[in-house]
Amino acid sequence: MLFLELALIRWLGANVIHLSYFSNFVLLGSFLGIGAGFLISRKSWSIWPASMPLLSILIVGVLWFPVTIERTGSDVIYFTSLETSGPPAWLALPIIFAMVAVVVAGPAEVVGRCFGKLPPLTAYRYDLIGSLLGISAFTALSFLHAPSVVWGFIAFILYLVLAGPSRRLVTCAWALMLVGKLLQETLAPGVSWSPYYKVETKKVDPADPNLLLIGVNGVPHQLMAPAKWKLEQGEKRIYDTPYLRLPGNPLDDVLIIGAGSGSDVAIALRKQARHVDAVDIDPRILKIGMEQNPDRPYADKRVTMHTNDGRAFLESTGRKYDLVLFALPDSLTLVSGASQIRLESFLFTQEALASVREHLKPHGAFAMYNAYREHWLIDRLAGTAATVFGHAPCVDTFAGAHAVITIGMTAADQRCETTWAPDSRHGVVSPATDNMPFLYFRGGSFPPLYTITLLAVLLTSLVAVRTLAGPLRDMRPYADLFFMGAAFLLLETKNVATFALLFGTTWFVNALVFAGVLVIVLAAVETTRKFRTPSLPVVYAGVAASLALAWVIRPEWLLPLPFAPRLLAATLLAFLPIYLANVAFSKRFQNSSDSQAAFAVNLLGAIVGGCLEYAALVIGYNNLLIVTGLLYLAAFLLMPRTAARSA
Repeated sequence: MLFLELALIRWLGANVIHLSYFSNFVLLGSFLGIGAGFLISRKSWSIWPASMPLLSILIVGVLWFPVTIERTGSDVIYFTSLETSGPPAWLALPIIFAMVAVVVAGPAEVVGRCFGKLPPLTAYRYDLIGSLLGISAFTALSFLHAPSVVWGFIAFILYLVLAGPSRRLVTCAWALMLVGKLLQETLAPGVSWSPYYKVETKKVDPADPNLLLIGVNGVPHQLMAPAKWKLEQGEKRIYDTPYLRLPGNPLDDVLIIGAGSGSDVAIALRKQARHVDAVDIDPRILKIGMEQNPDRPYADKRVTMHTNDGRAFLESTGRKYDLVLFALPDSLTLVSGASQIRLESFLFTQEALASVREHLKPHGAFAMYNAYREHWLIDRLAGTAATVFGHAPCVDTFAGAHAVITIGMTAADQRCETTWAPDSRHGVVSPATDNMPFLYFRGGSFPPLYTITLLAVLLTSLVAVRTLAGPLRDMRPYADLFFMGAAFLLLETKNVATFALLFGTTWFVNALVFAGVLVIVLAAVETTRKFRTPSLPVVYAGVAASLALAWVIRPEWLLPLPFAPRLLAATLLAFLPIYLANVAFSKRFQNSSDSQAAFAVNLLGAIVGGCLEYAALVIGYNNLLIVTGLLYLAAFLLMPRTAARSA
C-alpha cells in the first residue's frame, strides 16, 4: 500500500501539470482508499480484482490525454508556465483524489481481510513492517534515480504475488499495458528522473546546440545557455544587474544557491569570482550542468559543488562570503505529500535572510533575482531584506515582474539605480517566518481554492464512508479512534515541517522522517504487546505534556546547535508525543471487537487531519500542536468507558 501511495504521489505530480503543487491531495486520496478498502474487507464482494485494471487505465489515460490543472489568480503564486489550460483545480483535484482512492482500495482490502484473521496488534505490527519495507524500497529507487518503469514493474510484481491463481493471467495482461506505457515514457528522448521531478531536456534551436531547455514535471524550469549569451541576450539582463550594483565587491568568495545547470556559476566566474560554492538541491540537474553546460563551470577548480538544501547549507557552513546569490531558486513541487511546504519555503523567511547576513563579510552583499509574477511579492521580499539589513535594498524591475533585489551590509556597499520604497497605497505584506513559511501566500483571507477543494474532499469521503459502512451511528464506538487519526496526521505533518527547517527540505530528510515515524509507531506497538503499560488517562496526560513541551521549545531555537545535539533534541521533541500517542492507540486498538472497522475509522480521521493542516496558513505550524492537543482531548473524552477499563 505504501509503495503504491508514494509512487502515485510522485508519478501523478510529474505528469498532471501543476499537480505537484497539490500532492497532499493524492495522499488524502490514498487514506480514503485504505479506509474504504478496510470497510470493503468486511463485505462479501471485492474491489481487489478491479484495482490493477483501474491503475493501468489511470496511468495510460494520463499519458494519452495530458491534463493541466489551470492556476490563475494572485492570492497564491505558482511558478509555472503562464499559459495554461484544462479543468480548474477545484474540479480536477477531487477527481484525482477519487481515482487514487479507488485504486488504493484494492490492496487495502487484502490487508483488511488479513486484519480480520489476526489479533489486532499482531496485524498492525505486520502492517507497519510492510510499510517500512515499502518506504525503504521507494527511498532506494529515489537514490538510484530509477525511472517510472521500475516503479510500475515492482507494483506489477506485488499485484501478481497477491493475486489468486485464477487472476494471474488477467493481471499480467493489464500489467503489460501499464509497464509498456511507462517503458515508452522512460525511453522518450531527454527524459530522466531526479528524487523530486521528471526532468526533460530539449534543444531550443537546432541551429544553436548550446541552448538547452530543462523542464520539470511538464513545465519549463531552466534555460541552460553560455554565460555570454545570458549576459547579452538573457532575460531582461537580470543576471548582470547584481554585479552592477556592487562595483567595489572583490568577489573573493561567492555562494550561489540555486546553482542548477551552472549558468549562474559561469556568470560569476566571468565576473572574476575567485571561489564559488555552488549549491543546488537536485542532483540530476547538477549532473546535466556538469555534462552539457558549454562553459563547463563545474569543471573549474574555483567551483565547489554541494548537493544540499540552501537553508541547510547556510546553517552548516562556517564560511563568510563577499556575495550570497539566490539564483532563481523556485520549485515546482512540495516537500512531500504530507505538507504544503515547497522545496524553497524556508529559504526566504526573515530568519533565513538573517542567516545570510551572518555569513557575509564586513562589506559583503546579498542578491536574489527571479520572475516573481506579482509586484506584491517583490515588495514583500524587498521589505524582508530591509528589515534584516536595516536599510533599503536596490530593486531593479523589468517587464513581466522580473526583478533583482540587491542589498549590501551597509547602504555604502551598494550602488542603486532605484532604491526600494514601500508602497504607501497597498502596504507591504509582512515577511514570511520559519513558523509561517508561506512566501507565496499573500494572506488576508483563506484561499477560496483550498476552501472549495477541501470541502469537496471531505464530502467525497463522507459519502464513501456512509455508502460502505452504513449509518454513521454504527461507528460511534470508534469515534475516539477517528480523532486519534486526525491528531496523528496533523502531528506527523508538523514534524515534517520541523525537520525540513532543522535539516533541510531534501528528499532524504523527508524519507528519514517518515521511516522514523513508522519505527516509533512500531516501537509503541511492541511496548504494548510485551509490557504492562500505564492506564490510558496516564498515557494521555503524557501526550499532553509532550505536546506542551514541543510547543514551548520552538524549532528555530535549535538551529544554532551543532548537528548531533540538534538531532537529539529534535528527535525527542518530535517523536515522544508520537510514541505516547501510539501507545494509547495500541492499548485501545488491541481490545477492539472489529479491528477492520476500527482501523478504517482511524484512517478516515487522518483525512480530516490532512485537511486541518491548511490551518497553518492562518495560525502557523507551531500552533498546529494546540489543534493536535484538542483532537487528542476529544479522543480521550469520547473513549467508551468499557474500552478504557479493558485497556
